[in-house]
Amino acid sequence: MDHVMKSTLRHGRTVTALFAWPMFLLRRLIYSTPVRSIRQEMAFESLSFDNLALRRLPVETNRAPGSRQVPGACFSRVSPSPVTAPRLVAASAPAFRLLGLDPAQAERAVAPEILCGNRLLPGTEPAAHCYCGHQFGNFAGQLGDGAAMYLGEVLGPQDDRWELQLKGAGPTPYSRQSDGRKVLRSSLREFLCSEAMHHLGIPTTRAASCTTSDTRVLRDPFYDGNSQMENCTVVLRIAPTFLRFGSFEIFKATDPVTGRCGPSVGLGDLKATMLDYTIQTFYPDIYAKYKHQCTEMYAEFFGEVVRSTARLVADWQCVGFCHGVLNTDNMSILGITIDYGPFGFMDRFDPNFVCNSSDDGGRYAYSQQPEICRWNLARLAEALAPELPSERSGPLLNDYQSEFDARFSENMRRKLGLQHLELPGDSDLVSSLLETMHSTGGDFTNCFRLLSQFSLSETEGAFDLPNFLFLLLDNCASLAEMQEAFRARMHPSQLRLMMSLAESNPMLLTHLGGQARLEAELERAKKLLAMQNMSESGKKERDTEMWTAWLQAYRERLKKDFEVSGVALEGWNASRTKIMNSANPKYILRNYIAQRAIDAAENGNFTEVRRVMLLLEQPYTDQPEKEEQLARAGGSLPRGAMAMSEQEEDTDEAGTSGRDKVGGYACRPPVGARSLTVT
Repeated sequence: MDHVMKSTLRHGRTVTALFAWPMFLLRRLIYSTPVRSIRQEMAFESLSFDNLALRRLPVETNRAPGSRQVPGACFSRVSPSPVTAPRLVAASAPAFRLLGLDPAQAERAVAPEILCGNRLLPGTEPAAHCYCGHQFGNFAGQLGDGAAMYLGEVLGPQDDRWELQLKGAGPTPYSRQSDGRKVLRSSLREFLCSEAMHHLGIPTTRAASCTTSDTRVLRDPFYDGNSQMENCTVVLRIAPTFLRFGSFEIFKATDPVTGRCGPSVGLGDLKATMLDYTIQTFYPDIYAKYKHQCTEMYAEFFGEVVRSTARLVADWQCVGFCHGVLNTDNMSILGITIDYGPFGFMDRFDPNFVCNSSDDGGRYAYSQQPEICRWNLARLAEALAPELPSERSGPLLNDYQSEFDARFSENMRRKLGLQHLELPGDSDLVSSLLETMHSTGGDFTNCFRLLSQFSLSETEGAFDLPNFLFLLLDNCASLAEMQEAFRARMHPSQLRLMMSLAESNPMLLTHLGGQARLEAELERAKKLLAMQNMSESGKKERDTEMWTAWLQAYRERLKKDFEVSGVALEGWNASRTKIMNSANPKYILRNYIAQRAIDAAENGNFTEVRRVMLLLEQPYTDQPEKEEQLARAGGSLPRGAMAMSEQEEDTDEAGTSGRDKVGGYACRPPVGARSLTVT
């Protein structure tokens, strides 16, 4: 299914001499020397494929077209369906270099044909992966790569292994009723976010290119019955592997709730083969140490998946990233972000933020992500039994929360510039900051970034607090926006029913996923009630008081950190600012930024996509030149989420039209963009 953004206005190579170099010098050479002068950056045709997965894991022999159940196999042979007149939208130079490719290869006339799958390189063996999954808490049976195709595995310049995958290249045995195609909207979002997350420092799959075409498919982008023809688009994805939790659920016995089972139920030998392949290939240290002790090896493997997943989710929470569809088939066994669909970065901080408008119950809300990922790990543990007994996986799963808490606390101390001292009250300081953001409607990214400008001074009162407060309040929501945010989401009769169920059968309510939804609804009602008789000036006065109180507590905490630092105040402030600016991004892929690039691309202009891609390669660095380029391009960009709304045009003191004046890359969303939703 294509994910929709809707405005309602709402390893082979030849580098023998280089091995004698120290690794850090080699990396510096690779990333700083002009690409044409580096011998190991190759042409497409020179890529060295070593398709280990297809040699080690069973591949279905049936090559007939059409969807089907695939028992006893991990892959099915497929062929990409050609598209007409492919053209490159954008390519990522850093992703190309992972493969040892010269980024200039993207400029070749043949590049779009290769990158969309029209022309297959020597050594590729297209296949689709079979997996199952729990979707929104229920076992869905066989799913598989319905719109993705394994091409092969490339041995990269650092002796690493990279699986190449086409997304949107046509039907597979796992496509069910779909056509296996993706369109420009969803493809651009995945391409941009894959690379953006990497440059934020968050483990992720990568995206090398996005290629669109003249081939058209019918889509209903707003799910309102108004279907339209859209351009088929293909993304070339890269990862060490795309194996996921659901890969091991193909062995699941009949589920008591849904009545579905995995296609390879009862094939324990195949499960052992998959486990051994996975651990030997991607966790070689564990394999080397425990290969003759299977239970210990599986336990170590599961424990590492638990810990890496906990760290990953903590990283998400600290940049305000919401995945949107945290089903077991969308979680990697490497602890990396995988499958970008209806994702979203928070603008205004809201723990109940739901980026996927199809998630009516808020199962995958921002605040629910840590617990949902733990739930998914429990399903993985079930899938690994009896090879990994529950008495071994249970204690390992219990390590999840402590690993998450440690990573979250570490990240938050860096975001607040607490360099030298860890205190028990730090978690309370973070909690009160987030509550202040929530109550005032503070922009999550911008408020954290602004805090680096809050510094200690030699004398009391030397710091310009009123001006700093002005900057903070400028990044808080208006009263009208907050009232809209806290309005009721449930019909009164539904709310009464859920409250009744909470009293009579709370376990059933929790099982149905309603407890968190009920609590969120009651919290919204409480906050809306508090604003019922508030004026805009009253909100500003209240927000000022809340931020002033928190900043006072923050100042006292900074003093304690400085006192144990042993360095001069000026140097301490400078070091703290540097640390904070490296932990708090200036730029994230906000929905309106992505939509602006999509709107332009759908009109044949790929410049904005490429500008955003380059901007997000340096998310922690101020890039005023990109803002200037955007301002100059405003008049040529199509009107859409990037432009000021009609209401904003009326209040534009400069008298410029909404078509000419566009929101920047680091500002809060324009009014017209705040109703963007993704499904």
